[in-house]
This record gives sequence, C-alpha cells and structure tokens, in this order.
Amino acid sequence: MVKKISILGSTGSIGLSTIELVLRHPGRFEVVGLAAGSNVAELEKQIQRLKPKVVSVGSEAAAKELRNRVGRNRVEIVHGTEGASQVAVLAEVDMVVSAIVGAAGLLPTLEAIRHGKTIGLANKESMVIAGELMRREASKKGVTILPVDSEHSALFQCLEGHRRADIKRLILTASGGPFLQRPREEFNQITVSQALKHPNWSMGQKITIDSATMMNKGLEVMEARWLFDLPVDKIDICVHPQSIVHSMVEYIDGSVMAQMGVPDMKVPIAYALSYPERIATGVPSLNLFEERKLTFFEPDFEKFTCLKTAYSAAREGKTCPAVLNAANEEAVAAFLAEKIKFTDIPRLIDKTIGAHQPFEVKSLDDVLEADRWARVTTKGFLP
Repeated sequence: MVKKISILGSTGSIGLSTIELVLRHPGRFEVVGLAAGSNVAELEKQIQRLKPKVVSVGSEAAAKELRNRVGRNRVEIVHGTEGASQVAVLAEVDMVVSAIVGAAGLLPTLEAIRHGKTIGLANKESMVIAGELMRREASKKGVTILPVDSEHSALFQCLEGHRRADIKRLILTASGGPFLQRPREEFNQITVSQALKHPNWSMGQKITIDSATMMNKGLEVMEARWLFDLPVDKIDICVHPQSIVHSMVEYIDGSVMAQMGVPDMKVPIAYALSYPERIATGVPSLNLFEERKLTFFEPDFEKFTCLKTAYSAAREGKTCPAVLNAANEEAVAAFLAEKIKFTDIPRLIDKTIGAHQPFEVKSLDDVLEADRWARVTTKGFLP
C-alpha cells in the first residue's frame, strides 16, 4: 500500500532529505502536498518531480510567482499559515512530515493532529511551546507522533519493547557544536560564518546557530519531556563530539541502550517514514574501526548559558518554554543579520525571560500570546 504524505518545510534540509528517500523508494510513498517559504525555484523542481496536488508558499507574492512558473492547471497553489494547514489536512494524506523551522510549524502540525494524521516530527519548537496541548490532541485522536530529530529518534528506538516503569533516565547526546574547545573569553569575537560551520551535521542556519549556543539541546530536553512523558529531571545531556551515539536510555537495572550510526538525517527520517519497518537509505555503514575513539563529557553550563536557561524554563513550565523559544528565534535572527554579537543571544533571551510573568497554558491562544509578547519584547531589547 502506498503511503501518501505531505511535507511541511519541503525546501529545507529535512524536506530535501525526505524527498530523496521518497524518490529512492518509488511505489512505496507518494507526495501529495508540499509547503515551504519563499524558495520558489526549488519548489518548481519539486513540483516537476513529485507532481503534488497542493503546494503552499509563505506569501501571496511567492504564490503568484510560482503560478507563473508552473501554470495554474498543474497544481493548486495556496499560501500563508492557512495554506500550510491546508496541505497538512488533505483528506488522502496518511502522514505529515513536519519540518517547518520554528514556531511557525505549530499551527499546521496541530491541525494535522486534529485531522488524525500520523506525524513525523522534525519541528521540535511546536512540541517545546505547546507540548501538553499536542499530546492531549494526539491522545484524543489516536495519533502517533514519530520523532525525526536524530536524538529523539534514537530514544524512541531504544525505548521500543521496554516498560516505561523500567526507565531510569534518558540521555540526549550533543556534539558540542563548533565552539566546544573555544575559550568562553573568545565568544565575543565569534562571527556568523564561524557559527555556521558545524563539525558533523549539515543543517539549516537557525538550527546550526542553536547548536553553536547549545540552545538546541535545551529545546530537545523540552521536546523529550513531552514526547516521552517524563519529568525534566529524568532527562540528561552528554556531550559526545563524534556524533556516533545519537542518544541513550538507562534502565533501572543499570543497562544502557544506545542507538548508533553515522551522522546523517536520512536515517531517522527513514525510520519515521517506514515505521515499524525499516528501509534502505543509501547511508554508509558505521565503521567503528575507523572511528577508533568515542568520547563523552559533561556539558559546561557556565560556558553555554543557553543550556542552563533552557533547563530552568523547562522546570518552570507554564508559558516559559514558549517565551524562551520565541526570544531565541528573534535573537538568532538578529545575529544572522549581524545586528548583534554571538554573546548577545543568551543575554537577550535571559532579559526577555526575566521580564516575563509566567501563566498557565490552557489553550492555543495562551501559547500564541506568550509567543507574540516574547517577540515584541526581545525586539525591543535589540540595540
């Protein structure tokens, strides 16, 4: 049976890898919907190769340009958040790969859950800012959320076949990013180009900067908290520069289960697409004889203060994760635009959280209001 999928964020790194896997397995998957931002040239290529029924872009102007490129009769073209949601809830879709970067992925992902679609979740931010809401909706609709992040996919695989009562802790591994060995005193001189040079993974700009500040790992702690329904204090971080062990689960008897492999996102994407089966990815085999040495370190919370801030927000709960995520997105955008220094990223986040009065998240409107407030506040703190 052909699995019909929609891809939200089809022109990003996760989207491109998903499409590569789909094309590698003709007859097994069919792409019926695509959603992206403004990369109209790449979308045109995807339409020609995949022949989807509906495609969404970020703006009306981008939609007009895409129509001029491909013609009105070949595919239905929509735009904006409503357009992305339309792609996510197409009646024939079995699975939605949610890979839109940032909080922008929340609404279409939530709509997909409400329409009973299986979710391949690469958009960690939606689980960070509205994890409780997403879990509640998924439970109500009987929806399975399959993690696509390499670390959460690893945890998911290590938990398969084991009792929840037997879990002692989850261990998220972290590469440490490009500045693991760089003295904290030199962080003030870090440039955008330096921060975008990840030692192991090929990722989009925002997540690469998050890896450099280690905020990415803090967001992953919050995502794991809701994906696996465990308290924050049962989720630890271990710095592993080689990125061969993707994460681990320790059980109460002392056993530690680890998932290993070369660092390539096609592996966790493929597992989500084909679960509970596995499919070929074209990724080379792991050669431990070549690796020779795997090392593990405790994270430095004083050097990478974003990590400390994220843990604090996770423990506080309420609207703190939504505020932290929004402040981080705005600060990273400002750094990428060279408006602030690398060291200003954690400073702006801390300043925004310090100004926030947390409140309980009872509805989607609460999440959206916290997100809106944090963005306005963070922008107000920009130099």
